[in-house]
Amino acid sequence: MPSNKNTQGGKAFGLLKEQQRQRLEEVNQEYLEDQKYRDEEDLAEKLESLKNKYAEFDLNDQGDIDLMGLKRMMEKLGVPKTHLELKKMIVEVTGGSSNTINYRDFVKMMLGKRSAVLKLVLIFEDKANGSACKPDGPPPKRDIASLP
Repeated sequence: MPSNKNTQGGKAFGLLKEQQRQRLEEVNQEYLEDQKYRDEEDLAEKLESLKNKYAEFDLNDQGDIDLMGLKRMMEKLGVPKTHLELKKMIVEVTGGSSNTINYRDFVKMMLGKRSAVLKLVLIFEDKANGSACKPDGPPPKRDIASLP
């Protein structure tokens, strides 16, 4: 086996991921130092959770969630959307300034008071993991007098 084996692919990927994590951590630090978010409870934990969730769906490792990354996210959460709906979600989050969601916009949406569709889906995904939506068994019998 030759000793000059080229392992640059794996090393380059590791360096890329580390650089991405550092950039996300820098944005997190900005939010921790921002006066607007000082009263937010458990801010450091929330930012760490958002960073992990964002990195999971950044498919191209460029620091942005594009249309396909958002599509994968929504499918994984059990809420598949059409391309048109996904484009509308991106415009809602970015304000129409970009075709991709960067980490700063993502955090602003998740910590902000505005309720974007994506934010609602991500919040309810955490709450809905343990509870069933449909009751078990057939619906109860009703008589004609109880109908509206």
